[in-house]
Amino acid sequence: MTADDVVQIGRDALFMVIKLAAPLLLVSLIIGLIVSIFQTVTSIQEQTLTFVPKILGVFLALMLLGHWILNNMSGYMTNLWGNFSVYVK
Repeated sequence: MTADDVVQIGRDALFMVIKLAAPLLLVSLIIGLIVSIFQTVTSIQEQTLTFVPKILGVFLALMLLGHWILNNMSGYMTNLWGNFSVYVK
């Protein structure tokens, strides 16, 4: 296993983390922005108001995208373990 192989595995792992976390983070960001605009318009300054909508939104997104996330993760791990004999050499 060369240093290039290690760098490639690390690069692929980081890309996978970013690809799988991005939809959930975007949902949280959009809900936070909407709640923030609502708080600004109505002059409500409650700090805990953003938590419940974000939790519900991320949970709903996780329910909808969970299958896709699991398929990508298992595909990556299958590929990684499938090439294990190449990395051991």
